[in-house]
Amino acid sequence: MRLLATILAFMLAGNAAYAQNVNQNHALAMHGAPQLAPEFRNYNYASPNALQGRSLRQAQIGSFDSLNPFSIRGNAAKNIRERVFESLLDRHYDEPFALYGLLAESVVASPDRSSVTFTIRKQARFADGQPVTAADVVFSWELLRDKGRPNHRYYYGQVESLTTPNKHTVRFTFKPTPPDRELPLIIGLMPILPKHIYGARDIQSASLDLPVGSGPYEVIEVTPGAQVKFEKRADYWANALPHNRGRHNFTTIYEDYYRDEATAFEAFKAGDVDIWFENNPQRWTTGYNFPAAKDGRVIKENISLGTPSGLRAFVMNTRRPILADPVLRKAMNLTFDFQWINKILYGDVYRRTNSYFGNTELSASGRLMSDGEADLLSRSLISGSTLAAGYQSPESDGTGRDRAKRLEAMQMLEAAGYTMQGKSLMNPQGQRVQLEILVQRRSDERLALSWRRMLAGIGVDLKVRLIDSSQYQRRLQNFDFDLIAYNYYASLSPGNEQAYYWGSEAADTPGSRNYAGIKDFGIDAAVTALTRAETSQDFTTAARALDRALMSGHYFIPLYHNPGQWVARWHYVEHPETHSLYGARLDSWWLNHEN
Repeated sequence: MRLLATILAFMLAGNAAYAQNVNQNHALAMHGAPQLAPEFRNYNYASPNALQGRSLRQAQIGSFDSLNPFSIRGNAAKNIRERVFESLLDRHYDEPFALYGLLAESVVASPDRSSVTFTIRKQARFADGQPVTAADVVFSWELLRDKGRPNHRYYYGQVESLTTPNKHTVRFTFKPTPPDRELPLIIGLMPILPKHIYGARDIQSASLDLPVGSGPYEVIEVTPGAQVKFEKRADYWANALPHNRGRHNFTTIYEDYYRDEATAFEAFKAGDVDIWFENNPQRWTTGYNFPAAKDGRVIKENISLGTPSGLRAFVMNTRRPILADPVLRKAMNLTFDFQWINKILYGDVYRRTNSYFGNTELSASGRLMSDGEADLLSRSLISGSTLAAGYQSPESDGTGRDRAKRLEAMQMLEAAGYTMQGKSLMNPQGQRVQLEILVQRRSDERLALSWRRMLAGIGVDLKVRLIDSSQYQRRLQNFDFDLIAYNYYASLSPGNEQAYYWGSEAADTPGSRNYAGIKDFGIDAAVTALTRAETSQDFTTAARALDRALMSGHYFIPLYHNPGQWVARWHYVEHPETHSLYGARLDSWWLNHEN
């Protein structure tokens, strides 16, 4: 309801509100006017009265061998980009997509979004005291465009020119292609690196050099693979800005790395970790019977979300010839007995995912295909009848051995030229259907083993391989897998990053997240339409077209999602009464003085 109310508020604001705000340059929104006025006091999900100080301990799973978040090499430690580096604009997580001036005190985009000008705050400083200037912005753009991660190179390569009228002003002009209305916001979120530091570093290396940025925290101590210690900067330049009132409240944050979730959870129970974001439904329902949870020292909360479900799925790599056949992929989906898995493994706490943008107006699930969607998908490789029918996850009898679904899958395969040889399925080329799925968590291994048994019923031989996080990341970056378990996060403001997830060009770009290897002109058209949409209606149409094609193409075995966010915290960890549309924002939480 809160999400609906927010969207309606934007729609009802009308042309008068837009005219009133269009000349404001404190913020930039994807569509319409920003929600917060220039004189706003703080973000809604932050409390100006939050206590400052004390140390927070967080758990991370796995390991790390790098402190460089801008390289695909190595496994970078978590949260460095968010805590150490800043952008020209700051994202407000209580709006679908609106950014407010951070390093930049003002932002002005041309009416057609073909250019954008930022004026840098004169008080902005890096951690070593050096001022942030236009030269640092130019350096960051050139460095990340030429040597950054694939998504950086893709986005920043769309800038035709960058001029600096003075040392505090930068103007980006975009290439004269059809307008991408999101580009000014993407540039506004570009991390700004100090030229005098990173001019002498290799941005592409997996390095343990301490990162230097302008953000509220700096890394002061590292135990490779085990711990990163962040310290709040006493001289942080932006403490007094309204964006930061009630935020960045911890003096010290320890990120401790644990081998697996079970070990990390034991640390939380013992009080060595202060907050726990739960993703294990069995543990959530039965694992909190330890003394501190029973007597109230540990508090459980289910925080409501106003965001899309996203897509947690088994991803099938269609670059592999054996998985290039959508008939096989659809048959494999039919075997996945969610009803049994949800009941036996998860205590019936999850919902089956039918849409990348599930639970929002951006979803195509259960909706007839509009003329606008049909136009965008006219060049799709997926048949028009399949797209019109839309995707609906199969519903089983919940026995774990649904004979009707197995028979349906076999009939589909036989019609496509597949045969059974003994207990093995043979494809039309005479190859045995043998596949391997990579997982990096024990919970995913258990889930995949359950599916393996179900697939055996149609003759598919699935090997489940558990590997460590570093190896898993290397295999993903090079698309060296048949199947993986992966979670595609979705926001209320999908845009340019969708090309990085699903675009044809990304399918051939190592390090991109197009793990399924999707190459479909219809999907490319839908992604392009997202970034060019000038109205909310056009934006919604493009999102639904993208959703319809992704789900109808059977590139994934959609799994499940939790409509809320499970959080457990020790009683001395506190938060504002209001959470963002995106759920808990830990940077607005604090510690009381009772621990």
